[in-house]
Amino acid sequence: MTPVLAGLLLGVVFGAAARAGRFCLLRGMKGLLSGGDLSPLRAFALALAVAIIGAQGLQMAGLTDLAESLPMRPRFSWVAMLAGGAIFGVGMVLANACGARSVVLAAGGNLRSVVVLACLGLTAQASLTGVLAPLRLWMQSWGVAQPQALSLAQVIPAPLAIGGPVLALLALAWPLIRRTHLPQAAAAVIVGATVAAGWWITAATADPFDPPILTSVSFVGPVGDGLLWLMLSTGRALVFGVAVVGGTFLGAFGMTVLMRDLRIESFTTPRQTVKAIAGGVLMGFGGVLALGCSIGQGLSGVSTLSLASLVAFAGILAGIAVALIATRHTRNTGI
Repeated sequence: MTPVLAGLLLGVVFGAAARAGRFCLLRGMKGLLSGGDLSPLRAFALALAVAIIGAQGLQMAGLTDLAESLPMRPRFSWVAMLAGGAIFGVGMVLANACGARSVVLAAGGNLRSVVVLACLGLTAQASLTGVLAPLRLWMQSWGVAQPQALSLAQVIPAPLAIGGPVLALLALAWPLIRRTHLPQAAAAVIVGATVAAGWWITAATADPFDPPILTSVSFVGPVGDGLLWLMLSTGRALVFGVAVVGGTFLGAFGMTVLMRDLRIESFTTPRQTVKAIAGGVLMGFGGVLALGCSIGQGLSGVSTLSLASLVAFAGILAGIAVALIATRHTRNTGI
């Protein structure tokens, strides 16, 4: 099976599960900060626990080499990782969705998400190779580190590095499993499993004469690459990441039809439009700066126990929290 076909099928499974389970980190953070429903956050914790177990299990079985994965960077800017993650988190709040959630919502007829994705993809490409690349490179020159240890398992004993986070995440997710949220829990398990499967697929389908850097499910760079492929498909090869994004759309659309939940939604106010555009732009730049999004770093990256991914994910969580608190203060004060 080719990487593109495998990525397409993987995306279909991811998109269907994410749509069925309404998988969304932002919803979970809203519940945490408002004292509301924590089930979305518990679902994210369960998906992350499964992703860590799966990725580390594949590593132990010799079926993949996470040392060759994108998150295991021997040299990275912790400032850029943290700042990029925070920028991405603020963008999530403004857009009311991350990149993955925007793909899933767009498949259900949400036209606001189409605008978010267009702005995210264009800004991601501008940050990688376009007019924003100099700014990105300048920020990535700050606080450059070359740590001897690249993963948490190289800092503390591997059983503790893997078992500690997994047990903590499962403890957070336990009420979701124990109560009447089994469909949501099942969807979260599938999402986490697709992340682990992504590492295996990119390792198993790699060209031995030209092995690529291993990747898994992610949505910032691939959305930008997808837009570029749509415009230049005759001169640009389709790759795993773009196929995952396309598969996610197809899987989410199929699940939407099965659930009879397809409905067209659009903007109701100019303010909503501006927030969607700003959110997409911030997620595009912040995601490239942090080398991933809430899925690419928060699930895929953290599943490798990469220290760089942990820094980026901390930035994403901080950005979401600050933006949500600021939004609530603005609403309460009428500013």
